[in-house]
Amino acid sequence: MFRWVACCAFLLLKTVPAFAISLEAPQGPVLLTVTGAVPVTNAPEGARFDLHMLESIGTTTFTTATIWTEGAQRFTGVSLHDLVQALQVTEGSLRAVAINEYSAEIPLEDAVPEGPIIAWARNGSLMSVRDKGPLWIVYPFDDYPEYRSEIIFARSIWQLSRIVIEP
Repeated sequence: MFRWVACCAFLLLKTVPAFAISLEAPQGPVLLTVTGAVPVTNAPEGARFDLHMLESIGTTTFTTATIWTEGAQRFTGVSLHDLVQALQVTEGSLRAVAINEYSAEIPLEDAVPEGPIIAWARNGSLMSVRDKGPLWIVYPFDDYPEYRSEIIFARSIWQLSRIVIEP
């Protein structure tokens, strides 16, 4: 009987953290809001992130040329893969929305290690709204030629303000 109770208690404790995970509240200006079918939240509408919170998920840097910039640029940000992992998103698609309401659907399959990042810095400097910031979804175009397509270019949203997780 003791083993059965111990086993049930262990299984219960293993499942509770998945429902109890939450994010801290942003302390600085909110750069990104994630809404929709997002399992991990810190606000009534979803998850809100300041720069420090995005950095704490993990920082990725790569150098790539884009069709919007001259020459190779060094981008730093959080990988889309790490962000969806932190939010425990396992299905659906991502609707990325810019400040001007331009939006594009990004399949969850794009959120892979070594894939796109949500960049906050270019060539070591934070990006301003005037400079396609404060956030820009950037794919490693030079590392993976398959990313050099009109479909992927359309997903490379600058002035990103929110992501909606759609079922």
